[in-house]
Amino acid sequence: MKLARPNPPIRWCRGYFVAIAIYTPILRGLVGNWIENEDYSHGFLIVPLSLYFLWERREKLAELPAEGSWWGLLPLLLASVTLFIGRLGVEYMNQRLSFVLLVNGLVLLLLGRQIYKAMAFPCSSSSSWCRSPSPSLNTIAFPLQLIAAGMAVSALHLVGVPALLEGNIIHLANGPLFVAEACSGLRSLMALITLGVVFAYFFRRNLGERIVIVLSTIPIAIVVNSFRVALTGVLAHHFGPDAAGGVVHETQGLFTFAIAFLLLLLEAWLLSKIWPRLFGGEEEATA
Repeated sequence: MKLARPNPPIRWCRGYFVAIAIYTPILRGLVGNWIENEDYSHGFLIVPLSLYFLWERREKLAELPAEGSWWGLLPLLLASVTLFIGRLGVEYMNQRLSFVLLVNGLVLLLLGRQIYKAMAFPCSSSSSWCRSPSPSLNTIAFPLQLIAAGMAVSALHLVGVPALLEGNIIHLANGPLFVAEACSGLRSLMALITLGVVFAYFFRRNLGERIVIVLSTIPIAIVVNSFRVALTGVLAHHFGPDAAGGVVHETQGLFTFAIAFLLLLLEAWLLSKIWPRLFGGEEEATA
């Protein structure tokens, strides 16, 4: 038996009010994390960007029929399970992820697959709201610290600066240089990934190029952060440890992030020249 398509009558509003009541404390805590933790301050960019993506597609969305799909019940069910697990284990990432699943499920259930396909990118991009739990962050940050320290020592040897690597500590002639968690590059990595997603969405119509640009932000961020650590080592070697801290250290962060963005632009320009020759023509992105 074929089920009728769900329509959004007035009684659906009750579901909206229930969802608001459940998720308001969760979203309030999420915004608090954005304010308190600089590693996730890019979250303030996600909401206006997602809304802009929807506004940009307003004409296309107006032309599509709003035919609800029962497939929306699947992400809604997953949202309920994820929320239950998150509440049971006091695990905030799952609770926030359940909100993303809820939004996707409601769009698919009430508006249908055609509209959901047009809104898939802004709906899915909201998943970057979810903050990973601290153990997961440490799992990512510590290897990044080791990579940055190792590449920095290799760069210091190339410019003639004597350095000895011991874990995430770089021993220089005038003292040790500790590559702390803040120097792992995790913050710049997440910011560059967000920037790469926005750049790929607005300036590349080819889906393959979009994927390559977004994925390339990871090695670019790692290499540039290693350059930053090496630059800190050079300054500490020639001018003392104090020369590598304070305002100079913060300025290095802005300078190296600008370098990372320029490398991203250079890569995008090279792709625009190479991609048509390798794969021929322009393939319209589906998102």
